[in-house]
Amino acid sequence: MDSSEDVLLHRPWIPVRIGGCQLLAKSWFGEASYRVLLTDTRCAWEETMDAAAIQSRAQELNRRLRASVAAFFSHLCEVAQPCLLGGDSEAEGGATISVTRLEAGGLVMRLKSELAGLPFHWEFHCSPAPVSLVCAQLVRPLLAMSCLLQWQVEQLGGLLVRKDAEIQDYKENGATLSRERLQTDVFQEETYRENYLTKALPLLWSESSNDLGFNADLQQLYATVVTHRNTQKRKLSEEDCSAAEEPDLTSSPPAVESLETEPAKKEVQTQEKILKEKTTDRPPTQQESNTADRQPSKPKKKKVGLFR
Repeated sequence: MDSSEDVLLHRPWIPVRIGGCQLLAKSWFGEASYRVLLTDTRCAWEETMDAAAIQSRAQELNRRLRASVAAFFSHLCEVAQPCLLGGDSEAEGGATISVTRLEAGGLVMRLKSELAGLPFHWEFHCSPAPVSLVCAQLVRPLLAMSCLLQWQVEQLGGLLVRKDAEIQDYKENGATLSRERLQTDVFQEETYRENYLTKALPLLWSESSNDLGFNADLQQLYATVVTHRNTQKRKLSEEDCSAAEEPDLTSSPPAVESLETEPAKKEVQTQEKILKEKTTDRPPTQQESNTADRQPSKPKKKKVGLFR
């Protein structure tokens, strides 16, 4: 994952309405580069541009303008970012923006504003995003959020059951409500779930629900989940690096033994060589004199036993 993708991962998905299209958008603008990620929950598109590409496209679309890439990019950020952050682009930056879907699967956002009194045009040429990028930026965080919210629902259900038991204990000890409107039914999880789905599902798929499920609370939850996941991954990576740097104590003794036995072998070989040289250099006369001085041994008589 490159730096722009990592930074983009920490940005929550923001509901935007561009040219009559309801989209979820993520955007990152650096010093002279940007990355944009869009989805309508059916398709996903992205575009990444560096300084050279920005200058080339700006000169191609604005032949009457002569400015540095820094000036082009500064104006682009000023008029495009409000729209990609969910604001009113026409009110904040004086820009108009439209969306065109291409037959090849791409998406083009055309932006028009003014720079130094002259028309300024820009086009975001977004191509279909790879599956790996969509999984990293949308699917995995959403699954983690869903799991987290499910745990929260289970804990709240258990809390309601305990509250009902507490209220029942008060009633059995003579406590009464001062106002009848505070009276509630005993919480039944299955009944509550069925009633909730019956009422909530029509609202979820209605045309009035145009935020694609990412309100401010879910944006905050998304950012929290992603930050925690990256912290855990960084911690595991540091632990793996530390484990790799530690010496392997199980394999060290053979290495030490080999270092110690090799000099010992050389020393033994040297001693054997010296001893052999001494034996070879010894004069042979001494051995001969010892043989001459030695008395010949008398033949031993054979002992005769009692029986032949």
